Amino acid sequence: MPEFVLTVARYGFLVLLWIFVFTVVGVIRRDLFAGTRANRIVAAPRGVGPVAPAGGGRQARVPRRGRVARQAVVTAGALAGTRITLAEAPITIGRAEDSTLVITDDYASARHARLVPREGQWYIEDLGSTNGTYLDRGKVSAPTPVPLGVPIRIGRTSIELRP
Repeated sequence: MPEFVLTVARYGFLVLLWIFVFTVVGVIRRDLFAGTRANRIVAAPRGVGPVAPAGGGRQARVPRRGRVARQAVVTAGALAGTRITLAEAPITIGRAEDSTLVITDDYASARHARLVPREGQWYIEDLGSTNGTYLDRGKVSAPTPVPLGVPIRIGRTSIELRP
C-alpha cells in the first residue's frame, strides 16, 4: 500500500478519535450542568418531607360541577410522598434533568409523559416512551383525561391527582 494512503488513513483516524472525545465531553458537560431550573422536583432522601416546585402560579380553572385536582401526589416509587401543586403550566415527567418531575425509574424514558390542563380538566399524554404510560390499567395512546384518585403508572412510579 502506498505511503500516502497510510498517512491519510492515520490522520483520518486521529480526527475521528478527537471528534469522539469532544462528543463525549459535550454529553458529560450537558449532564452535569443541565440542572439549573428552579421548578424541578428531585428525589429527596428518605425521611425528608416532600419537595414542592419553587414559585407560585394560578390554580387551574374550576369546572362547574365536581371537585378539581389541585395536587399531583406520587404514591409509589422512589419519590413516594412527593406533592406537586397544580397550576396552569404543563407538568413533564421523565428522567431528563429539565423535567418538572424527575424520576429515576429504570423503566422511564428521558421525556416520558406530560400532564396538561385543558378547560379545567387534566390530561395525560405519553411522549413516545419506550415502556408506555398507563392510566389505571389501560395504556395511554392519546391525550386522556385523568379522574381524581386514578393512578398514572410510569414504570414503578405511580402518581394520582388529588383535590
